[in-house]
Amino acid sequence: MQIKVSIVDDNEGIRSSLAALIRRAPTLKLLGEYPDAESAVKEIPTKVPDVVLMDINLPGMNGVECVRQLKIALPKLQVLMLTVYEDSDSLFNSFKAGASGYLLKRTASARLLEAIHEVNTGGSPMTPQLARRMVQFFNAPAKNPADPQISRLTPGEREFLEQLANGYAYKEIADRMKISIDTVRSYVRTVYEKLHVHSRTEAVVKFLRSEQSR
Repeated sequence: MQIKVSIVDDNEGIRSSLAALIRRAPTLKLLGEYPDAESAVKEIPTKVPDVVLMDINLPGMNGVECVRQLKIALPKLQVLMLTVYEDSDSLFNSFKAGASGYLLKRTASARLLEAIHEVNTGGSPMTPQLARRMVQFFNAPAKNPADPQISRLTPGEREFLEQLANGYAYKEIADRMKISIDTVRSYVRTVYEKLHVHSRTEAVVKFLRSEQSR
């Protein structure tokens, strides 16, 4: 089945270039292009794409808030941020809002197509430089005591979270834990609820912070 993709970017040239790239890919299907967050929030939930390519610096509502609102309407939606920004605040705010990947706009076309497939199967694609920033953040000295919410996880939920922290996609986690993909999705729901988080990155950050304080 084709992966259904929508684009949100206020730059007409970039938007058209991305649209042409997706149209040429036999495994992808373009559902819509939006120049601003307001139209995206209104229209995307009616079309239900699998993946959204999201710019951060949008006129009016920014891309991070757009992600947050779209994830409320479509919890299973995968969002891949495409931006010129490399700063840590944009990176972490995007993941906290519910984004699943973060790439720079100068990313090569082949890598972008690969990232769309990766994010659609539960991965979190990002550049090596941004991944290093994530590692540095995780390795920073813990400022808080162990999170008591982690202790409320069942052994299975904790093992799932460990696999998530190691960067495995949902299908890989199912294979490694010898469970079904439906069980993995169940773990996603229960772990997110118990940790009071809304994204993979928030869950991993809480887990790694807890591990550092042990």
